Amino acid sequence: MRKLQIPRFQLSNIWIILGLAIAGLALGIFIDIQSQRATATDTLPPLKTHPLPATLARWEDETESGDYFEEVEVSEAGYLIWSQFPIKVYIELPAGSDRSREWAETVAGAVREWGAYLPIEIVERKALRAEERSPLGDIVIINKQPPISLDNMVARSAEARYEFDLEEIDNREILSHHFVIWLSPTQRGKYLSAAVRHEFGHALGIWGHSNDETDVMYYSQVRSPPPISARDINTLKRIYQQPTRLGWEFVGE
Repeated sequence: MRKLQIPRFQLSNIWIILGLAIAGLALGIFIDIQSQRATATDTLPPLKTHPLPATLARWEDETESGDYFEEVEVSEAGYLIWSQFPIKVYIELPAGSDRSREWAETVAGAVREWGAYLPIEIVERKALRAEERSPLGDIVIINKQPPISLDNMVARSAEARYEFDLEEIDNREILSHHFVIWLSPTQRGKYLSAAVRHEFGHALGIWGHSNDETDVMYYSQVRSPPPISARDINTLKRIYQQPTRLGWEFVGE
C-alpha cells in the first residue's frame, strides 16, 4: 500500500494539519499527498454509495432523537466511510507495568462499544500479514501525547488524524484511508474511556462535533461522560448512506 498522490490537486509532499482543541479533546486532519504515482489520465474514483453495513441497517431509533449530521465535514474524498469489514484496530500496548496493561484494556473496552454498530476487530501486530490493508491496522491507537504542530501549538490529550492511501486489490487501485489516534498516557478511568469513544467516533467517519453534551461526540469534555447515544448512531448511519470516493477504483480517462 502506498501513500496517495492526487494529481489534480497538484500538491507534493505537503502535510495539511487542522487541529481543533477544546477542553483537552481535539479533531485533526492528517493528509500526505505525494507525487509518486499515477499518470495524467488517472482520475479520482467517482462519488458513489456503498451498501449500508448490516449492523447499521438494523439500527432503528425508537426514541426519534434526531442527529447532528449537518455538523459533519466532508473531506476531499467525500465522507470518511469504511467499506471493508471488519475494521482492523491496532492498540499499542505500553511496555512495563500492570497499569499500562490496564490502560490498553480500558482503550479496547471503549473501542468495542462501537462494535455494536460497525464490525470491528482488534488485532495484534504479529497477527497481521504483509498483504493486509495496513502494516498495523486501519485504525492505530497510540499511547502517546498528541504531537504539537506549527499550525496548532495547543497541548492536547487526544487527537485523531487520517491519511489517504492507495490499496491494490485484484490488480485494481482503490482509494483508501487509515487513521491514527493519539491518547495521552496521563489519562485514566472514565476520562480515558470518554476520549477513546470520542476519537474513535471520528475515526469511524463522524468528522465533526455535536452540540449536545449527552452525545459522545460533544465538542467538550464533561464531568460525567455519556455512553454512545442514539443521536451518535443516527448520525453515523446517515454518514454511511452518503456517497464517497473511498473504497472505489481509480479510473482512466
